[in-house]
Amino acid sequence: MLTSDFDYHLPPELIASEPLADRSASRMMVLHRKEGRIEHRMFREVGEFISREAGDMLVLNDTRVVPARYFTNQGHEVLRLNPLTPTRWRCMVKPGKKFRIGHTVPIGEATGTVVEIMEDNGDRIIEFDRVVDESKHGHLALPHYMGRDDQPADRERYQTVFARSEGSIAAPTAGLHFTPDVLNPLPHTFVTLHVGVGTFQPVKVENIADHKMHSEVYEVSAATAEAVQNAKRIIPVGTTALRTLETVARDHGKVIATQGSTDIFIHPGFEFRVAGGLLTNFHLPKSTLIMLVSAFAGKELVMQAYEEAIRERYRFFSYGDCMLIV
Repeated sequence: MLTSDFDYHLPPELIASEPLADRSASRMMVLHRKEGRIEHRMFREVGEFISREAGDMLVLNDTRVVPARYFTNQGHEVLRLNPLTPTRWRCMVKPGKKFRIGHTVPIGEATGTVVEIMEDNGDRIIEFDRVVDESKHGHLALPHYMGRDDQPADRERYQTVFARSEGSIAAPTAGLHFTPDVLNPLPHTFVTLHVGVGTFQPVKVENIADHKMHSEVYEVSAATAEAVQNAKRIIPVGTTALRTLETVARDHGKVIATQGSTDIFIHPGFEFRVAGGLLTNFHLPKSTLIMLVSAFAGKELVMQAYEEAIRERYRFFSYGDCMLIV
């Protein structure tokens, strides 16, 4: 299949650059796969589609977003991809030509030095002389399509209410809709997958088979593995939870307690082993995420649903509305 097969035109005003005051006030499009039917509901009604008695189990990603975006004292951008140690970071930098080997990188009172340039992608390894003050200098790396810098309110709102394990650059956005009042009555468990910068990167090849996915670290606990094995229908909340579960099932035959990294690329033709439903947000055109959703619900139905979401003025992307596929 071609990347252009997953394109659609989105009016810019439908991109949600700010969150709703009430997390659970989002709209929810429900896709009934077998019937090919589309239903318009509110997210707070999600419990009508999930039954503890029937053996349903929601699986959510409990990763916590960390402030990964920094600016040097000269105003140059440093995006921390991976803290190898508290003072040694793997980073993306702007402008790249400034960050040669030996270049100093002052952030507040800390001074870093570029000690290595990765040949494959140009990432930098920067060694600091002290720990950078995250609370003073760190910013959330909000998606570029929001068209704004982070604000103090984003520290809480661009975070799920169940976020626990620090390590993500971006939020697992399908989970942003839940409040404790909505989630607690529902059967649920957690995995951890730390969302990397690759979630923002476009597919640059036309034949999707040529695309190489980024790698992200995950963990599945023994309690989660047991809950999944005992459930009759698994409903991942978000593409990150789904990718975690399908990776483990592919590699081990079933969902077990384990940890590792995944670069699984799910697109039409993929054989699902775990997911029996999916709660997800609306995704960027030509992205790996809309390809994943198309693999699960069928490309024709998904593209039809996106057309209807645009007609019905749904809010798109991270702070937008959601879609439940059953």
